[in-house]
Amino acid sequence: MVNPSGPWRLREAPDGVAEALARELGVLPVTARVLAARGLADRAQAEAFLRPQLASLRQPGSLAGFPELVARLRLAVERGECIGVFGDYDVDGITTTALLTLFLRDVGAIVLPRVASRARGYGFGELDAAEFCDAGARLIVTCDTGTSDLAAIAVARARGIDVVVIDHHCVPDSAEHPAYALLNPHRPDSLHPYRGYASVGLGFLVAAATRTALREAGWFATRPEPEVRALLDLVAVGTIADLAPLTEENRTLVKAGLVELAARRRPGFAALVRRAEVDPARRLDEIDVGWRIAPRMNAPGRLGDATPALELLLARDETSADRFAAQCDDANHRRRTLQERVLEEARADVGPTPGAAIVVARRGWPAGVVGIVAAKLAEEHRRPAAVIAIDELTGEGRGSIRSFDGIDVYLALCAASTELIRHGGHAQAAGLSVAEERVPAFRDAFVAAVAAAPRVESRGLECDAVVSLGELEERVAVELAALGPFGQKNDAPVLLVRGARVRTAKTVGQGGAHLKLTLECEATRTSCSAIAFGFGADAPRTGASIDVAFQPEVNEFRGVRRVELKVRALRRAEPDA
Repeated sequence: MVNPSGPWRLREAPDGVAEALARELGVLPVTARVLAARGLADRAQAEAFLRPQLASLRQPGSLAGFPELVARLRLAVERGECIGVFGDYDVDGITTTALLTLFLRDVGAIVLPRVASRARGYGFGELDAAEFCDAGARLIVTCDTGTSDLAAIAVARARGIDVVVIDHHCVPDSAEHPAYALLNPHRPDSLHPYRGYASVGLGFLVAAATRTALREAGWFATRPEPEVRALLDLVAVGTIADLAPLTEENRTLVKAGLVELAARRRPGFAALVRRAEVDPARRLDEIDVGWRIAPRMNAPGRLGDATPALELLLARDETSADRFAAQCDDANHRRRTLQERVLEEARADVGPTPGAAIVVARRGWPAGVVGIVAAKLAEEHRRPAAVIAIDELTGEGRGSIRSFDGIDVYLALCAASTELIRHGGHAQAAGLSVAEERVPAFRDAFVAAVAAAPRVESRGLECDAVVSLGELEERVAVELAALGPFGQKNDAPVLLVRGARVRTAKTVGQGGAHLKLTLECEATRTSCSAIAFGFGADAPRTGASIDVAFQPEVNEFRGVRRVELKVRALRRAEPDA
């Protein structure tokens, strides 16, 4: 049988709470048990979670740097200043740049949008600052970068240009930041209760507040006022792609943003999902963002220039959107080929006995795929991994780090920072620049820091409720879907059936990789089909009694809809577990 690492745990619900929620909310007992197990103990809490409203978002003015940034942006619009908007080359940076560019243009501002180039290295550089200044920008807004880019901001400041930063990466220890305003929820002096924002969520709050400030100043007396809600599709895509927690403010923004995304009104997203061959009748969701939209948007930047992805989002018509979508799709195909080559070579370099962390580096690797390769190595070897691409001309290495097992790789990176040129990031993912000759010293320092880092105990597989097969009607799957969107820190509910009898079991898919089951409750003769992807080698015998952890999904075949169990784990029945 398959058993995930760590024990199976059943979330506890206070006595009587689920029954009261089912009665007061009019939901099924299964749904009420899940809500209660996730700490939503009263009707008001549960209703707010099931139906989050944008009006319930907490005021962002308590975010350190927010009032100053909004005031400076409003002033730039009123003065007619040229505003440079610079974003990182990942999806969060691109969507933030597009969101602010579209908003500022809609209120009549002059905007110069640009995204970072991997050829220049990580973040907002001194050359980027100088080019904005030379182009006539009087204000620069950095998106998803800037917190650690002190030298570049100082260059702009020396030339009399203000820089405001919208970012969510870790804040380095420094007495004073050179930016005119630093908006970062991780600032220690921030009083806002939520710190999980992606940069694009912060950008949306800035746009909404700037619109309010301009309205109060009479700016829209002779101009149309833009509808900022239409920008929420960008927020949903950027937040999901950046693996930001889908809790509290983020969940509210993303849930509303997925409604906008599903309407496919933005030409760029519509063109991209056509390229991904998504059924035009199907509602787009977080799965589409993570597996179809985000990889294609990331691909141009991974190969060197993220501009096609930015232009895709800025496109106002179907023709230009389709042109940039084709470029993104083509880049994604090329990225896959490069990624497989680098992954194969990196696996060979890891060796049979890696230490507390993996650090591999080679000349000739494209810097744009090292993050994906690091993530795969971290998962395969169950430890943090750093993959570094060495530039064959300059000898400078650019690398990405991915965490595993709750280890804060940013802190480990800081402990090894004396060996680096630059670094930045957050607990789960980070980036670095390092001279080739310093790679061995960095490896030693980073591995030692990871070895000394505290571990977070694996919680194993968490189940939300024990159910019977007879409870699994279609409405269960529909009601549980309302707990989404699912992602970081808001996992899809996992239900547990104990002692189900295996009526049929057969392997399916290429090489028999997957498992198709028919499960039966012997007492009631209720049956249900189940699919277990990747479990083909662990087929239970017919007649066996098993425990099944699963997510319920509605499957439609030839016009017939029924609930199917998407299996997360199987084991021999343990009635007292």
